[in-house]
Amino acid sequence: MEFPITGAKLLSLIPQRPPMVLVSSLEAYTEDELTASLLITADTLFVDAEGLAESGLLEHMAQAVALHTGYGFFMRRQTAPTGYIGAMQAVEITALPAVGQRIFSDIRILQEFMGVTLVEIITKLEGKIIAKAQMKTVIATK
Repeated sequence: MEFPITGAKLLSLIPQRPPMVLVSSLEAYTEDELTASLLITADTLFVDAEGLAESGLLEHMAQAVALHTGYGFFMRRQTAPTGYIGAMQAVEITALPAVGQRIFSDIRILQEFMGVTLVEIITKLEGKIIAKAQMKTVIATK
């Protein structure tokens, strides 16, 4: 697939469905990194008069991680397993985007071991870091 990936192709890579989708595009992918974006619109979930709420920003960050997993399994021609957030830590939010703005989240895999993955997430608005977090995800076992 060519980047960016949007629309139905993007939806095929994540478990979320509208209106709970908080990623607009997959911008870049490697085995250890990914960049995803979200265009904030008035009908985006978690948007109020001020713009995207903190909960929406955290959900966007989590969905960027899910997108990395989904695209990795797609590239290997496998069905993506169900994953869960084990923990979010070291969360820092310094600004929130307004309607009409696009944020970009870069994720980087720090460690993977026995279905548990530690990921660093950095979200930027107009090139400036507005949020950082680390997330542990767990792949469900059958």
